[in-house]
Amino acid sequence: MAAFEPPNFELTEVELDERSVILRVVGEIHATTAPEFSERLNAAIAQGRTGVVLDLTGVEFIDSTGLSVLLNGLRRVTRVRGAMVLACANPTVLRLFEITKLDSTFDIVADCDEAVARVRQALAD
Repeated sequence: MAAFEPPNFELTEVELDERSVILRVVGEIHATTAPEFSERLNAAIAQGRTGVVLDLTGVEFIDSTGLSVLLNGLRRVTRVRGAMVLACANPTVLRLFEITKLDSTFDIVADCDEAVARVRQALAD
C-alpha cells in the first residue's frame, strides 16, 4: 500500500483588531483540508471578527469543497454586516473563480495589504 503525503495545508491567523482578522492559507484547499479551514473561518466569525481577510496568495489549488467553504464564510460575514476580501495572485486559482463566475461574488485583490485596506474601508462605511 502506498503511503500518501499529508496534504500541503497551513493556516495562520493574524489578529488585526477586535473586529478584523487575516486568515493566511498556504497550500491546497480541497476535500481533505476544507473541514479545518471551515472550522477556523467559522470560529473567527463566531468570535465577532466581521472583517475577514483571506490571504490566499500562497494557495496552489482549490476544489469545489474549498469554494463551498469560501461561499459559506461569505454568507456568514454578510449576515453580520461584515466584509470579506480575498487576496489572490495565483493565475490558476484566479481562473477557477472566473470559470465558476465567483469572481463577481467575491471581492478579490492581488495582495494582502490591499485586502486589509478594503476590509477596513468596508467596516468604516
